[in-house]
Amino acid sequence: MLERRPLADPAKGGVEARDGDRPSPVVETRLNRAAAVSLHVCALVLGVGALYFARDVFLPVALAILVALTLSPIVRGLDRRGLPGWLTAPTLVVGLVGVLGLGAYLLSYPLAEWLARAPEIGRELEWELYSLRSSLEAVEEASKQVDEIAQAGGAEPGVDEVVVREPGFLVTASSGVAGVLATIGIAALLALFLLAAGDRIYERIVHVLPTFHDKRTAVEIVRAIERSISRYLLTITLINTTLGIGVGTALWAVGMPTPVLFGAMATLLNFLPYIGAILGVAITAAIALVTFDGLGPTLAPPLLYLAFTALEGNVVTPLIVGRRLEINAVAILLGVAFMGWLWGAVGIFLAVPLLVVLKTICDHLPSWAGVGAFLAGSLTRPEREKPD
Repeated sequence: MLERRPLADPAKGGVEARDGDRPSPVVETRLNRAAAVSLHVCALVLGVGALYFARDVFLPVALAILVALTLSPIVRGLDRRGLPGWLTAPTLVVGLVGVLGLGAYLLSYPLAEWLARAPEIGRELEWELYSLRSSLEAVEEASKQVDEIAQAGGAEPGVDEVVVREPGFLVTASSGVAGVLATIGIAALLALFLLAAGDRIYERIVHVLPTFHDKRTAVEIVRAIERSISRYLLTITLINTTLGIGVGTALWAVGMPTPVLFGAMATLLNFLPYIGAILGVAITAAIALVTFDGLGPTLAPPLLYLAFTALEGNVVTPLIVGRRLEINAVAILLGVAFMGWLWGAVGIFLAVPLLVVLKTICDHLPSWAGVGAFLAGSLTRPEREKPD
């Protein structure tokens, strides 16, 4: 006989659902996954929005964390040799800020000269390009006619002219310099406290994790990030400084003006793989085009710049840094574009170190293995490279 089940529970006053009204386990699983994906997407959008609108807060924090991760192995190593962290941390941070400040001061005068000459260089470069392209004669003639009409006629009678006056260059530059100095000061102070705290910060982070496995994984990830970032940034800084010295010396040998500034430019731009070399060659070629006469002297500076960057990118850096920290070129371009939109020029220079941090985290978390495989520079797994 078929047993009849009540449709309502008098005690609860509700209607009891039938078995056929409940979704199947497969449907429940799909609904749970869809809800989890929706929550993750919402959290990602809110996080990116917070990073964008609160950039003045998060930018110095990110700089301080990178500096602390880079210098922590040095402070810890000196501490084992008898030099306490409260002495080495301020020395390293103050020395780093001092070197950056001294370099900015020494390069400020030639950089200001080039910026003052920027309109003149633009006109000379435009004239040089026009002289090489005879097909632009019609455009040039049309622009002359527009200039003649503007000079002769001026504004029509009865028509009001609206002139939009923007803040002057000095006002904009001074506000930008003040913001940069504030960011550097906050980042240096925070990095100093992080370095002085040492392992106590890690102990507090590990203490809140629930299981021993999570604590051990967190410690391994933090130590791996320290080693990777310290090795990467210190090594890349040494390589880029050597590249800048070589580029500056070579451009000085061919008569390029302000070779020290071009050497510093090569050092800074080379922190951006692929993109920095292209920008450096383009800027050098533009300045050489308006500085020298003749094909040979004009081509020598950009070709020398290209030769040094090609040697560094294809031989020196892979030989010294190795393939373990190599990042996919597509990931670098996407990271640079995203961080440039998020945090501007400073975000562009932070893109690659942050990608190294993300790749290190992915290498230690199996659930993020797909992201780590995308970030890797080679599709070959390290385990397969080893002999059986």
